[in-house]
Amino acid sequence: MKLIYTDSLVVGAGLAGLRVAIASKERGLDTVVLSLIPAKRSHSAAAQGGMQASLGNTVKGMGDDEDIHFQDTVKGSDWGCDQEIARMFAHCAPKAVRELTNWGVPWTRVTKGPRQVVVNAEKVTIEEAEEAHGLINARDFGGTKKWRTCYTADGTGHSLLYAVDNKAISLGIPVHERVEALSLIHDGKRCQGVVARCLITGELRAYIAKSTTIATGGYGRIYEVSTNAIICEGIGQALALETGVAKLGNMEAVQFHPTAIVPVGILTTEGCRGDGGLLRDKDGHRFMPDYEPEKKELASRDVVSRRMTEHMRKGKGVDSPYGPHLWLDITLLGRKHVETNLREVKEICESFLGIDPAKDWIPVRPTQHYSMGGIRTDKTGQNPQLKGLFSVGEAACWDMHGFNRLGGNSLAETVVGGMIIGKYVADFCEENSLEVNTGLIESFVEKVRGEIDELIEGEGSENPFVLRKEMERIMMAYVGIFRNGPELEKAVSELQALLKRAKSLGLKCKKRHANPELVEALRVKRMLKVALTVACGAAARTESRGAHAREDFPQRNDKEWLNRTLASWPDENSLSPELSYEQLDVMKMELPPGYRGYGINNAIAHPDTDKREHEITQILSQLGDDADRHQRQHALMPFNVPESLMAKNERLNRTVSNEMPVGEQG
Repeated sequence: MKLIYTDSLVVGAGLAGLRVAIASKERGLDTVVLSLIPAKRSHSAAAQGGMQASLGNTVKGMGDDEDIHFQDTVKGSDWGCDQEIARMFAHCAPKAVRELTNWGVPWTRVTKGPRQVVVNAEKVTIEEAEEAHGLINARDFGGTKKWRTCYTADGTGHSLLYAVDNKAISLGIPVHERVEALSLIHDGKRCQGVVARCLITGELRAYIAKSTTIATGGYGRIYEVSTNAIICEGIGQALALETGVAKLGNMEAVQFHPTAIVPVGILTTEGCRGDGGLLRDKDGHRFMPDYEPEKKELASRDVVSRRMTEHMRKGKGVDSPYGPHLWLDITLLGRKHVETNLREVKEICESFLGIDPAKDWIPVRPTQHYSMGGIRTDKTGQNPQLKGLFSVGEAACWDMHGFNRLGGNSLAETVVGGMIIGKYVADFCEENSLEVNTGLIESFVEKVRGEIDELIEGEGSENPFVLRKEMERIMMAYVGIFRNGPELEKAVSELQALLKRAKSLGLKCKKRHANPELVEALRVKRMLKVALTVACGAAARTESRGAHAREDFPQRNDKEWLNRTLASWPDENSLSPELSYEQLDVMKMELPPGYRGYGINNAIAHPDTDKREHEITQILSQLGDDADRHQRQHALMPFNVPESLMAKNERLNRTVSNEMPVGEQG
């Protein structure tokens, strides 16, 4: 049994994981990162459009601040998020952007003077301030009041990942590549590391650490078509679930992105619509203003995806061998803009569709894209049930997204959450010791070894690839954009049948090293459990909130469902998770539940909403007119981040009542 000891262990080498590792290493802690692939190939590189941060540099972002970013995030979540987390995030986002600048991210910059942009299908000229020249630019994204999505053309994730990985390399942080974690090591109260398998040699290793951070991304690949990389299979969530102790949060909250290309499902960034692109139907008609006359194509993602699906259901989709689709039209942006600011989109269209998006419309339809659910954590990123287990990024339910994530907030969460949680992870490592029990470690290694032995030497006959394909079909057919009771019950029943069959998996290839069939067999059992947490959570939640849209329960029901779903797995023989719920306290909210601004306002109000609104009015009146926005915010809902991140953010020509203008650094 090979043991590898470290202070801070991070599973996953995307932006979130690397940022936590950097925070640990900067404290002088021994740090190791595990990754299925080379770090620079992590799924973070696929993020195109940008990251949100309220810099307020551009004329269209003038007046932006943490308050507005916070409000957009809470409304985008359909009041499902932890508002204190949303505050922590909005406060630290500008700091993360400027830190990334120092690490070498080549942000697209503001050019002073007039420039032409497309707004609501019309070309208009805006005038950028001379003092803003050279500062970080921002584009429009759905569900936001201001232009705040900072970007590097449409390769923002690529730029960020290379800069952050290079920073990790400069600090000498080792990334153990082609290594897959298969089990958490724990005693029911304390996480002590992971059992991992080398994908090349088949060797089992035990990584022992004071803190273990899961940063493995989302679980999109439990669906048949997803914009996620093929490594985003939910194994990180499954590791926590299989402890029987750690709980997952809001697993039914799954986002579908409106504009993935047909048929392969590769994403075309929201930046296409943010920059002025339009959605058209089979007749060439721009249909979004018919449904959302105010925000149109730039309504929140869950809303746009549903409107597109509704429109195709009316027979307005374009027929194709792969089913109906709609058109994304960015031709009005002009060739120069497409080849400068949307160059990845152009390359994707050329390589996978054989079209030129500067003159051809792009076939698109909503496709699974993001997982709001994940390993439940507290504000420090630590799992409440298993001490020493942390999670960050898409793998976690921290929970700043609630039931719907705004575009640009995911890339931001990786580096902002990684920056904040990384400091808490380092604090934990410095303040806690670990008593190593080699007997406990050996028992977990032997359990994984036994699982592999059974697959290779056993008499099972079930094909792991067949089971996985069937799981993907079930999730796509019954747990998609629109959901209903009978179909969700069918999904649960059929997934349980697959999980039973997974107990009889067999392999044709008997190699213990470099064996893709063995890898698939080890993963599919875990993926089925994750899929069941999604389906069971969706079946139990009899309301519609954010991306969770029940056709049989179309109202958002704050009275009965203003809570967070928690899921745990009772034991290895169980066929379904145990669900419980964590109430959201309206009386602690800075922004009580209200109308999102889309469609009809049919929400069932929480009984405390009026009471909290009255209390807020009283608190603000007692402060008087002399209080600035920071004092008002603190009085309503105090929040804390690590002391080094508490300083106020500076902005260009920022002037509000009782605040002096301040300059900006970067």
